[in-house]
Amino acid sequence: MRIFDIQSEGVQESDSLQSLQARGLGAQGFVWIACERSEFEACLAPLQTTLQALCGLKLLDLHVSDLLNAQLPSHYDYTSEYDILVFRRLAAGHLGGDSAQAEPAPNRAGKRGGPPILRRIDTSPVGFALMDRVLLTVHPSNCAVREGYAAKLTQSPNAKSHAAGAHLPTGPADLMLRVVNHMVDGYLALRRELTRQLDHWQAQLLNPRSRFNNWSSLLDARLTLHQLDEVCEEQRSSIQDWIEALKTWPEPPAADQQRERELLQVRSRDVLEHIERVVRHVRRLEQNAEMAVQIHFSAESHRANDTMRTLTTLTAVFLPLNLLAGIFGMNFAVMPLLQLQFGFWWALGGMLLIAAVLMGFFWRKRYLNL
Repeated sequence: MRIFDIQSEGVQESDSLQSLQARGLGAQGFVWIACERSEFEACLAPLQTTLQALCGLKLLDLHVSDLLNAQLPSHYDYTSEYDILVFRRLAAGHLGGDSAQAEPAPNRAGKRGGPPILRRIDTSPVGFALMDRVLLTVHPSNCAVREGYAAKLTQSPNAKSHAAGAHLPTGPADLMLRVVNHMVDGYLALRRELTRQLDHWQAQLLNPRSRFNNWSSLLDARLTLHQLDEVCEEQRSSIQDWIEALKTWPEPPAADQQRERELLQVRSRDVLEHIERVVRHVRRLEQNAEMAVQIHFSAESHRANDTMRTLTTLTAVFLPLNLLAGIFGMNFAVMPLLQLQFGFWWALGGMLLIAAVLMGFFWRKRYLNL
């Protein structure tokens, strides 16, 4: 568990809930409590006591079960005292800890088929409990999102970071949106590798010299892309619900608070736009995979048609020759050319001439694909 006291002048990390509870909240700033799912379950009673001391509230049992559920889809809920957002991350890496144990075998990222990058995408949920001056986040085990953003918060400010627009979050809602945006951008960083992997599969499907027979993995990849599409739709729906709830918040009296509210709305729309980009990309990959399969079967059908056309043309060339052979094979005593010295060669030459004429005709008609 990591606890951060975020003030306008800097960030200070606390060592325990007891020290945070003893110190309490300052006149300004807010607190971020980030814990793993197993830690949240083990330290639930001290956490509830700390929230009661800092904010005068406790999490409802239903919301506690939501935060502990490793299979819960992305969704948004609220009460009169706090908001709950569950957001399924899309991250590259192996599943570990509680996420790997809680999810059933068919839904584990390690059990997916298809390209390796699809098998490494982790869709474990991250829970956010948003209060006025406290943000409680529940992460999977070994969550790189928590560690990455914690490192960004605790790094010493410098001129370069301030020039790039890096500044501390203004409140728990701002921090929540930044963490969510960090998770979404983590998937956007995977687009190039994921696209390259699926392009390799498409090249194999469309290569006429290769015989593609890995259909089970391809079907697993298409199923995985469809599941990612559902995850992204749930993410978008949860953020849209958050934006609608944000519009119902009472108007702040001060001008600076009004500006913070507007920046919060802008950041929310920016997160939604990033999620929509992910949705479009996943759907485009799914359509490309489906299109590659259709083009593969169309190409196979076209090659089969070419083969059948060539065989039919060769059969048409040899039909007159078979007819002549059948005529001269009849058991009549008197037949033309039978008694001639060069009758065999005349018949053979006529058959070759007929074959050459037919071959030339079919070649001009492009019936032969030799």
